[in-house]
Amino acid sequence: MLQGYLSPASSTWYPVQVNARSLFPCLLFLVLLSGCHGTSSSSATPAVTAQQRSQAESEREELDLIPPPSKTRYLSVHSLDAWENPYLTIQANMVTVHVMLADANPSTYGVGSMMRPIGARRQDLNVSLDKLGDALLAIPRSSWPYGRVAAVEEAHKIPVRARAQVGRTTEAAMKTLNDLGIVVYEWGDNGPK
Repeated sequence: MLQGYLSPASSTWYPVQVNARSLFPCLLFLVLLSGCHGTSSSSATPAVTAQQRSQAESEREELDLIPPPSKTRYLSVHSLDAWENPYLTIQANMVTVHVMLADANPSTYGVGSMMRPIGARRQDLNVSLDKLGDALLAIPRSSWPYGRVAAVEEAHKIPVRARAQVGRTTEAAMKTLNDLGIVVYEWGDNGPK
């Protein structure tokens, strides 16, 4: 197969003979080389942890604009259907963030009716655990009427072999929420725990 390249300096076309057999070792070498691009943990760890720490601090500062949680408001809610703050459903390898967007119409006329259904304001977002902080930051302040509190529930009907992974994901999600200064309100199959 005849290929070529164009020299940028002289705008001249140079033909090059490319053989698949000679190209394979080069590609194999590049693949192996790209797999060995890890850095030494002793030299990169301080820089990476400092960057993660500064990112966590900036995320927490943004969430500090949301007022502290009001226990009198959120402890009186006994159903996730009536929950207005964000809540998380934990699965084995993913977290579903449920957000109730604030009603743009300030009047009370027709709230919950066919003209202004509450379900139309509920948004569900599936995110990986490492993107949970970014997803929580993207939620508007008006969607936190109870303050900085989020309900957390494990997915229902979890297969037996996935329960341990769901437990680990739940712990990691709760740690992320705590690191961001968000109070965790745990829910079980029968309501709040």
